[in-house]
Amino acid sequence: MSRPDRVVLATNNAKKLVELRRVVAAAGLDVQVLGLADFPSYPDPDETERTFEGNAFLKAEAAVAATGVAAIADDSGLEVDELGGMPGVRSARWAGPECDDRANLELLLRQLDGVPEDRRTARFVCALAFVAPDGERLVWRGEMPGRIATAEAGTNGFGYDPIFVADGHAQTTAELTPSAKDAISHRGHAVRAFVDWLEEG
Repeated sequence: MSRPDRVVLATNNAKKLVELRRVVAAAGLDVQVLGLADFPSYPDPDETERTFEGNAFLKAEAAVAATGVAAIADDSGLEVDELGGMPGVRSARWAGPECDDRANLELLLRQLDGVPEDRRTARFVCALAFVAPDGERLVWRGEMPGRIATAEAGTNGFGYDPIFVADGHAQTTAELTPSAKDAISHRGHAVRAFVDWLEEG
């Protein structure tokens, strides 16, 4: 199919929308990136899949059905080796369905309290799914390996960024500039793969 000239990002996270618009603009693409606020609201789909890819497709498919516009959606999270790959797809709800980023971060730090640095390895994972109105489906996956710090630092980013230190860095991802984080992040890798696909059209 021809590449879309507009897409809707199926998220209510304003920071993710800004991030995607920034990467698309940096590539010089004439693609309009819309947010859910540009359309009438619809019920969020239940994230019932056991993989990032599965949940990303659920969200993208719901957005296409509600808007009629090609949609992309990501499902991302943190996999901590000491916790057997958890929180994984439950990253946003790790401390409970009504909890926020702060509660999730604090719970993870408590769970790793006393765990030595060499066992605090982790990775951020992002699956970015694209669904077109004609049913075409594509997905891109990005990862950012690193470790969990013993204390939080930094005010940039969101989620677990204040306690995640990417491989090759001494600072948490919440201490990096937005462009520096984009260059290495799991979401940055997935979004650039999507943008590369747009450029090929």
